[in-house]
Amino acid sequence: MPTTTLLIPTADGRADAFAAFPDGGERHPGVLMYPDGFGIRPVLREMASELAGHGYCVLVPNVFYRHGPAPVIELPEYIGAEARPGVMAQVMPLIQAHTAERVRSDADALLEFLDGRPEVCDGPVAVTGYCIGGLTAMRTAAARPDRVAAVAAFHAPVGADGPGLFSGITARVHLGHAEGDITPDGLRELNLSLDAAGVGHTSEIYPGTVHGFTMSDTDAFSASGLRRHWDRLLPLLSGPLGGG
Repeated sequence: MPTTTLLIPTADGRADAFAAFPDGGERHPGVLMYPDGFGIRPVLREMASELAGHGYCVLVPNVFYRHGPAPVIELPEYIGAEARPGVMAQVMPLIQAHTAERVRSDADALLEFLDGRPEVCDGPVAVTGYCIGGLTAMRTAAARPDRVAAVAAFHAPVGADGPGLFSGITARVHLGHAEGDITPDGLRELNLSLDAAGVGHTSEIYPGTVHGFTMSDTDAFSASGLRRHWDRLLPLLSGPLGGG
C-alpha cells in the first residue's frame, strides 16, 4: 500500500500524521483512525495499511501533536508488564490534556484535510479508534454527524462522557469491549443508553480479552480478539461507505 507522512494544519499548530492508501491510484472512502494512548508506531502503521488494502484511505493522526511529533514519548518495541508502568506514567498526562474541546477542534481540521485529499472520494467518512482513541472517535462522530457515517471503538472508555455524548451520534456504531473492561451488567446499561439515544449499534464483549487486546506490540494482545475486530469493523464500514 502507498503510505506517507503528513502535516495537517489545525487551530493550535500542525498535527503530524501517517496515511495509507489503496493501490491503483483511484479514489476511495476516507477513514480516520485514532491510535491508542501509546500513539503512532509500527503496529498502527500496519493496521492502517491493512485497512487500506480493503479499499479505504486511512489517516492516523498524532493527537498529542501539541506536545511534539510522534513518537511523543520513547516506547520500547514491546510493551510488557515491566515497561508498562513507566510508559503509562508518561502517557497519562498527555491523555488528560487531550480534552473533549481539543478533540472537537481537531476533528474539524482532520476531516477537512481528509476530504481535501485527492485519494479520497466524495461522500461520508468513518472513524475508528483504540483505547482512548475509541473515545476520541465517538466524540468526533458526535461533533460531526454531518460527515461521520460509521464509527467503531475497541477496548475504549466510551461511557466516560456519560450518555449525553450518544445523543449527538447519527453514525452506525460498533463497540468491541475487552472482557476485563466491562461487566455484563455494565454492558447492558451502556447498550440501553445507546438505545435511548436512538443510536444504531452493535456492542459486545470480546471473550477472553483484556484492555488493549488489538495491539500486537503489547502483552494485552489477543490474536482472536484482533480477528474479531476485523470481522466487525470491515462490514461496518462497507455499508455506509461502500468501500471494501
